[in-house]
Amino acid sequence: MTGWMTPPEQGLLDAADTALQKALAGRLLVTAERFGSSMRTLYAGPGPLHGARPALAIGCYPGWDVARPGTVLAAEDNTLVRGPVQRHMWMGEVDGEAASLLSGLSAPPVVAAWYATGRLRRWAGPRGVIAAIDGRLRAVIEDKAAFDRLLENAGIPERMRIPAVRVDGALPALSELRRRVGSERLVVQAGADSGGRGTVFVDTAADLVQAAAMPGPYKVAAFVAGWSSNTTVLSVPDGNGSVAVYVDRPSHKAIGITQAGIGPGKSAGNDWSRPWPEKAAADLVDAAVRIGHHLWTEHRMAGLFGLDAILTPDGWAVFNEINCRNQGTTEVSGVNQQLRGLPPFLTAHLTVLLGGRVDWLEDPADFNAGSVSAARAAGVGPFYLKLRHRGTAPVRVSGLRGPGVYRLDGDRLAWVRPGAHPAGANADLGELLLASLPAEHVVCLPGAELGTAEAVTTGPGSPFAAPHELSALGAAVLDALAAHLTPALDPTSREVTPS
Repeated sequence: MTGWMTPPEQGLLDAADTALQKALAGRLLVTAERFGSSMRTLYAGPGPLHGARPALAIGCYPGWDVARPGTVLAAEDNTLVRGPVQRHMWMGEVDGEAASLLSGLSAPPVVAAWYATGRLRRWAGPRGVIAAIDGRLRAVIEDKAAFDRLLENAGIPERMRIPAVRVDGALPALSELRRRVGSERLVVQAGADSGGRGTVFVDTAADLVQAAAMPGPYKVAAFVAGWSSNTTVLSVPDGNGSVAVYVDRPSHKAIGITQAGIGPGKSAGNDWSRPWPEKAAADLVDAAVRIGHHLWTEHRMAGLFGLDAILTPDGWAVFNEINCRNQGTTEVSGVNQQLRGLPPFLTAHLTVLLGGRVDWLEDPADFNAGSVSAARAAGVGPFYLKLRHRGTAPVRVSGLRGPGVYRLDGDRLAWVRPGAHPAGANADLGELLLASLPAEHVVCLPGAELGTAEAVTTGPGSPFAAPHELSALGAAVLDALAAHLTPALDPTSREVTPS
């Protein structure tokens, strides 16, 4: 470990583990997420919750030794190909084998996932349960066209809401939409998709045609410049008919970085080490609590959810999206809770979804005040930088030792030690955990996720210099990784392709 982190006290760990194990009630924990190492910050980091290591992980990408659950079923082990199509279609690849494995477990499964679907219910079978937000509820809450109304109903001040209109029919002309929202550049959103899908930035009439191809209704909003941000929020039933709402410190999220091969609106990663203006952080935390209470009152929704916001250049926070589920940022954002001596929120999320009682968290008002204090001061925080194949032809990742901690040594990556947790890498010393790298024999297609670069920093080690700009460190990481990409046979043509 870096030495920055004081693991949670053993009594607190025991209480959190006892609550989770009581909620599991002898059933086996199984994950069904894209990464086979999902939840590793729970069981492979400081103050590990050994009972949270899944008995089985079903996903697209395999885990690695120090991050591995009991058993891993990874679609990539069958396809030997990593690419955009594979990461969206992996469940179909493992469908039959997953159902067979789950039905043969020695005890009923508890399947942890982002949200519950019919396929997951079929996998779990009559003996199993799904520890996830209901998919139908998720579709209602995450509906982008309904987001402004959700904020209004939750009592969020108008200053924190981006000017927007809902369009239920065909999209009007560009000039009319610009007039309605008072902005030259527009953001058109529809549906409840994640990862930037369902969002089109509109500057021209051609962009509007692309946006209109999405099925409505639509949310048409003014474009707001600034740092995008992710905030993890946890709602816990308090036993008195309400919920206690815990709000993590907000991140700085970089998007649309050309060097990272990421298109408009696509996330390049998140950094929690950068300071926020105190007023903006306090506003955001207060609003998140209001939204948590509203979701409980309106939908009886508890557990994890995420709020996406924009920190404007003049220091105000405005909301642009909600993700009603455990999500991609949850893995590394959990380090924020560990830095404060707590197990990650994900522990409580699973316990709550299984109907268990969470009595080990501190008072929510005290926790949230601590989040504002942590956000306003530059200090220790985790980050992750997404690694993607930016080229135009298939490659393999060669000459590395797989996932683990590396150090930037000039223009190359030098192996340091095994690792599975961001706090095992000190970015201020040039160290990075390269997580979820593909094996050398896996062919990576253009646009493939090659993994993430993760670490903890006091600020100088951030991979981002501006909302759409890599730092020198971030650029060096991508350039060093690119040196390990070698040409591969195209899996469809079986011909050698240029690098």
